[in-house]
Amino acid sequence: MVNAQIIIDHHCTEISAIPLEAILAAKADLHIAYGHTSHGSQLVSGMTGLIPYANAGGSGLRLPMNVFSFNNGGSGDALDLHDQAMAGDVGYYPDWVNNTRTYLGAPNQATGRGTGAHADVNVIVWSWCGQVSSQTEASLITNYLAPMSQLEKDYPGIKFVYMTGHLDGTGAGGNLHIRNEQIRNYCWTNKKILYDFADIESYDPDGQVNYMLLMANDNCDYDSDGNGSRDKNWAVEWQNSHKVDVEWYACSTAHSQSLNGNLKGFAAWHLWTRLANWEGISGIHDRNVETAYRIYPNPFSQELIIETNGNSKDFELLNACGQVVIQGTVSGKTTVQTGNLASGLYLVRLGNIDFTEYSKIIKE
Repeated sequence: MVNAQIIIDHHCTEISAIPLEAILAAKADLHIAYGHTSHGSQLVSGMTGLIPYANAGGSGLRLPMNVFSFNNGGSGDALDLHDQAMAGDVGYYPDWVNNTRTYLGAPNQATGRGTGAHADVNVIVWSWCGQVSSQTEASLITNYLAPMSQLEKDYPGIKFVYMTGHLDGTGAGGNLHIRNEQIRNYCWTNKKILYDFADIESYDPDGQVNYMLLMANDNCDYDSDGNGSRDKNWAVEWQNSHKVDVEWYACSTAHSQSLNGNLKGFAAWHLWTRLANWEGISGIHDRNVETAYRIYPNPFSQELIIETNGNSKDFELLNACGQVVIQGTVSGKTTVQTGNLASGLYLVRLGNIDFTEYSKIIKE
């Protein structure tokens, strides 16, 4: 399994971006235990609905039948996912810590995993069910961040996945967002694995509007006109303007809409495949084309400069999940503003009728 920072957010919801070999690797390598209550079930509901959706060619998928199947034990070439393996959710401290240790058994010094019946488990995932909204800076450390870090130290052969809490309609100024930012900053600073539950449900698949800023809640309701009242639903709007079973699928999503469940399931598979060593865009190798263009600085921060020779070229900047975050046309020397991008690995794609080239770059 990969031993590096992974951030799964709304940029990681394009299911067709995941190659077949990455899906197969996840099913071969991972043994996942997932503890959750109702909100956390959204991942599983989305994953369940994805199986027939993919079989029918939804989202343009052309993959083997039942390739996204999962069950407890991984029988029949399925992903091994122990759903609700541990009772409760991560909002109940110290129960969630005790339940984790009971489930895993004493650490095995040789493997870094647990002992006994679940000695094969190499991924632990816990979700929240609303309790982030009432945490303080200190309690979040005491009840969540510090215990997770200790579990990582005690079981070094297991990957522990952090999560943010679901939206509650309080927007950017609410305690939920502040605490979610605390979790995000901790994961960035300490190179943890994060499934950003709140960020995933803050955007529709077009990714143009952050509905959290519009007071969105877990049902995807938001305030469209700034009058303080949630009067529209971004998921229902998107579903109504796109074809069911072609661009989205119906699934039973606790506290929310089908589209939100879709996105949670797609992002879950991005998580599984990244844990199983799929590098996303980082798996694309640079080619030596110094005479065709220059891209600098690398690492970059507030801006990126692209110099090309000859004709204008189409330009795309993709994040680690393969999603286009900036695009346009470049010719000669072009400066691209990048101050609003998150830190991490990106891919520059340049092309015209004659060639397409790629370069990996790092945002500080």
